[in-house]
Amino acid sequence: MKFLDQTKIYVKSGNGGSGSASMRREKYIEFGGPNGGDGGRGGHVYAIAVDGLNTLIDYRFRQHHKAQTGFGGAGRDRTGADGEDLFLKVPVGTQIFEEDNDTLIADFSELGETVMICKGGDGGYGNTRFKTATNRAPRRYDVGWPGEERTIWLRLKLIADAGLVGAPNAGKSTFLAATSRAKPKIADYPFTTLNPQLGVVYAGTEEFVLADIPGLIEGAHEGAGLGDRFLGHVERCGALLHLVDGTEEDVVGQYRMIREELEAYGNGLGEKPEVLVLNKCDALTAEQRKEKQADLEEASGSSVLQMSGVAGEGVEEGLLALLTYVKKRRKNDAQAEKVASGEIKAWTP
Repeated sequence: MKFLDQTKIYVKSGNGGSGSASMRREKYIEFGGPNGGDGGRGGHVYAIAVDGLNTLIDYRFRQHHKAQTGFGGAGRDRTGADGEDLFLKVPVGTQIFEEDNDTLIADFSELGETVMICKGGDGGYGNTRFKTATNRAPRRYDVGWPGEERTIWLRLKLIADAGLVGAPNAGKSTFLAATSRAKPKIADYPFTTLNPQLGVVYAGTEEFVLADIPGLIEGAHEGAGLGDRFLGHVERCGALLHLVDGTEEDVVGQYRMIREELEAYGNGLGEKPEVLVLNKCDALTAEQRKEKQADLEEASGSSVLQMSGVAGEGVEEGLLALLTYVKKRRKNDAQAEKVASGEIKAWTP
């Protein structure tokens, strides 16, 4: 299935059904009077987060979505049936924006969340509604109210516990393939990864979801390369695994470039916990390893792990370091849910 994380669609709820202008005509009843029923309500348009989806490709080739119109009323005071509601199924992690692609309408972070996008039009009144003491046989009836219509953007941000960031060919896909059953494309040229990849990785007895996004280059936050479009997929991650290509001459420069892009992009990426790794150490001598590790530690002010995804060296240590932050994030989320439900009053992260 092709990956698609952003699309623009048009949605419209159903119009209300028209009321009926009917008169009662029965044998032996001289003054029957009005008996026209009301029209039915038009169908609403909902968006619902469902399981089993990780792309918006279903909306790529069908971009107009309309709910059913309400049915008209009928004689004998029969009310028309309501139009059938329309449910737009989206993956968990989808955000819905107005046509300006900036005003947020809904953010689906949990399975089963449902939001009404367009309200169906009300049905029109039948002539029974207009009967009064002075107007015993009204001929008036109302047509149904029109439904709402709007153009919206669907934007998917994958739900993952941790994310991989780094320059092109830093070894992110190799690391994901070595630690999970995901099978990302791996090659020795830049931008091999064109779409985000998800994999379930295991650290000790625990498991968590790891996201790999296309490599970042200078200016990614302004749209250079592929990074600007896919950086949003690591916004929801609890921690980042930052891989630095150890075969590069200037590892410090590469590290700083990625950090600058994360901070320039905003949305909290620059503040996320980070595990910094000097990757591809199997291609370095012991002296080169030590020297580049020391340079990165001085530039970042934190400890740096040595790793080789191909050789499997240091992989377990990197996953365990990530797991520490993932477990902390899960604990905080669980406590926040208890506060929201009223189970506990407050907590300190």
